[in-house]
Amino acid sequence: MSVQTHTLSNGLRVVTEHMPGLESAALGIWVLAGGRHEQVEQNGIAHFLEHMAFKGTETRSALQIAEAIEDVGGFINAYTSREVTAYYTRVLREDTSLALDVIADILMNPVFDQREIEVERGVILQEIGQAADTPDDIIFDWLQEEAYPDQPIGRTILGPTERVSNFTREDLLRFVAEHYGPEQMILSAAGAVDHDQLVKEAEEKFGSLAKRTIIQAAPSSFRGGQKIIQKDLEQVHFTMGFDSPNYRDPDIYTAQIYGTAMGGGMSSRLFQEIREKRGMCYTIFAQAGAYSDTGMTMLYAGTSAEQIEELALVCMDEMKRAAEDMSEPEVKRARAQMKAGLLMGLESPSSRAERHARMMQIWGRIPDLSETIERVDAVGTDDVRRFAETLVTDAKSALALYGPISKAPDLATLQKRLAA
Repeated sequence: MSVQTHTLSNGLRVVTEHMPGLESAALGIWVLAGGRHEQVEQNGIAHFLEHMAFKGTETRSALQIAEAIEDVGGFINAYTSREVTAYYTRVLREDTSLALDVIADILMNPVFDQREIEVERGVILQEIGQAADTPDDIIFDWLQEEAYPDQPIGRTILGPTERVSNFTREDLLRFVAEHYGPEQMILSAAGAVDHDQLVKEAEEKFGSLAKRTIIQAAPSSFRGGQKIIQKDLEQVHFTMGFDSPNYRDPDIYTAQIYGTAMGGGMSSRLFQEIREKRGMCYTIFAQAGAYSDTGMTMLYAGTSAEQIEELALVCMDEMKRAAEDMSEPEVKRARAQMKAGLLMGLESPSSRAERHARMMQIWGRIPDLSETIERVDAVGTDDVRRFAETLVTDAKSALALYGPISKAPDLATLQKRLAA
């Protein structure tokens, strides 16, 4: 793996991987500031700021930003998560300097024009409304809130309408001043890229950015709780989360293999038992997610009001059974799915750039792929059973239910079923 790294004098990190045979490159800036870095009165501002990045700089209008990249056949986008805000592009080899110039421009020279702020405020309010009207979207925000009540990591990334409706230009500038320092930025690129040239251009574009005090995110603590919302929908949406390892914990690989074996595909336990054998749902899955200091293993399903009680209880029974008889073939299959997903995904330069930024965020270095594969392969059946037992007996849990709920088990009932 031809990965190279460099740190500018002000602390901004550069990581590149040249991928022979490609004529395109993916590159972007990953800012280590997301929803969990907001104060309560700022909830939603990291996402608002992401939107505003494309609304004009001192040298380019919003249209000119889009045209600069699309005129050469590339694309530009951004996203906000709870721990990161990313601004990224993909272009042909000869346009990487242009792409970096545009990314640097939107980060270093935003104007935050008041007229554009009001336009984008309307767009974000529509996005919030759309999420609220999408049950299998909003329910995950509710689960997060119940798992981490009264904590930044538990708040919605989009923010509440009342906050977003009142953000000012000064609020945006304050968040940038607090969190967009060079030591909180990772420039990551993969594909048809030249490391030395990119470092030189990064120095030109970002070298003048002054260091600043890093404001750490508030620590998180999985506490658990429940939210049950009655509404006249076609289905009841059910999701449950369990306290799990953070992404630096060696057990994260065990948690991810468990999630895959339980609900990661058509051969998984939940899919086979609840959809294939019982026909109780169309969608059901499980997965393990992680943050810097916490994690959550969760399961989701949508079903009818008449079947939600049975479905939820069967899910608990399957979790208990996994602690007793999770088999070697199931674990082997889950390991294979994880490795294949990782390796297939990394055939894309965009995925490679994303992975390298994430690895720099987590470890401060880029582990070789073989190291990750070894960690996955090291997880055995006994490890997965042990983790499954922990979820059944020790882990805190959270529940979110949404829909035409006539008779559905609450969190205490489900916890009792697990412990029985």
